[in-house]
Amino acid sequence: MKKIALIPIDNRPICYTLVQDILAQDKNISLFMPERSLLGSLTNQANINGIYDFINNLEEIDILVISLDTIAYGGLVSSRRCPETFEEIKQRLLKFKKVIQKKAKKVLAFSSIMRISNNNINEEEKEYWSQWGKRIFEFSYYQHKSRKEKSYNCVYNQIPEEILNDYLDTRKRNFDINKLYLDWVEDKTLDTLVFSKDDTGQYGLNVEEAEFLDKQIKHRNLNAFIKTGADEIPLTLIARAINSGITIKTQYTWENSTNEISKYEDISVKDCIEGQLMLADCKIAQNADLTFIINNFEAQQGDYVLGECINVLTKQIDFPEKKFFIADISNANGADCGLIKQLISKKINKNFIGFCAYNTSANSAGCAILSAIVNYNAQKNNSYSENAFKKLLFIRLMDDWAYQANIRKFVHDSAPYFKQALKEKSEDLKNFEKIIANYLDFKYNNVSYSLPWNRSFEAEINVENL
Repeated sequence: MKKIALIPIDNRPICYTLVQDILAQDKNISLFMPERSLLGSLTNQANINGIYDFINNLEEIDILVISLDTIAYGGLVSSRRCPETFEEIKQRLLKFKKVIQKKAKKVLAFSSIMRISNNNINEEEKEYWSQWGKRIFEFSYYQHKSRKEKSYNCVYNQIPEEILNDYLDTRKRNFDINKLYLDWVEDKTLDTLVFSKDDTGQYGLNVEEAEFLDKQIKHRNLNAFIKTGADEIPLTLIARAINSGITIKTQYTWENSTNEISKYEDISVKDCIEGQLMLADCKIAQNADLTFIINNFEAQQGDYVLGECINVLTKQIDFPEKKFFIADISNANGADCGLIKQLISKKINKNFIGFCAYNTSANSAGCAILSAIVNYNAQKNNSYSENAFKKLLFIRLMDDWAYQANIRKFVHDSAPYFKQALKEKSEDLKNFEKIIANYLDFKYNNVSYSLPWNRSFEAEINVENL
């Protein structure tokens, strides 16, 4: 029995229940996580002392995967809002470091490079972002660009001094904390470290920090990485820890478009996919154990959140005879209805062992990779739970296709009455349930839906088995 412990980024279903559903495919894996109530949310910081006690009370385990943002700041959102000083956070981290060193055979960790979103939405930022967010993004962009190109920057004086100073102080504190983690890799407290960057672009203070950290990693020859993405990183790290030499063949829907860049990312589709496979310690080969189908986009990625350039696949996919899995990145934030129609109409499920179309390209890839690796290993080791796999795929199709691609717009447009709008779509959801359950031959008792962060962006889908 392999024992894995995870300290998630926060309490969203994609960070908490998804990993439970994926690992449940293998009866030989035991997963340990803190009580969900201890984790951070959109508005509340994690109970950091409770998480410390959880780690301290663990019996020795095989693999420990840690969101360093959770133990440092109380979560991903809190990392941008928390008022504590560098010294206060450093002392807390040193306390965690002592207990981490004696709890697991292998420790893998990840920390975010603080994002800079290009909008005036302060849902996950400090209050002043509602007025100054775009200006701060522009300041960041042109500060970095001017330093790189030795050109003039004209944005500085457009932001009130006290707001700009507060923002820069928070950035510097988080950057200094990230530099501290490099020492943890060097002294072998961490076996693997990932710095993640999401909502990124060509220039910015976050990009500049990533470049500095990357140089340090290479100079010091550390087992650390810079990756575009965020929510999928713990999944990819678990894949890395349990992988035993699985080889992967990549197959793109649009082979000539792999150099296009997805929304919310700063690297090509090809680099995103191959970067996730590299982090998962998978080898790319032609004659491989598994085929990884990437349903990419021909010209421009659609985005269900923005409601623009929605792609619907019409060309026929050549599904392989051997085991395969899919990252559906044709549209950000939801599944391609044309692809799902092909899967269901052709009853493609015999060798189909993983799927994800959640949020960004990196998110979808990391989720699909772990799902497939767990499934493949479990079948190989006779510890496979077919019912757990069907439940996982049922939830992913209900979330990524039924909700995100078909129901979410109605819920979003009903703001602020999100929960009432979701109830109004209950019959539509039941129809999707029947279609997916019939496709998978999946038996279940009841399905319930909720919006855990009281917004339309993420739904939680709970399934009661028969």
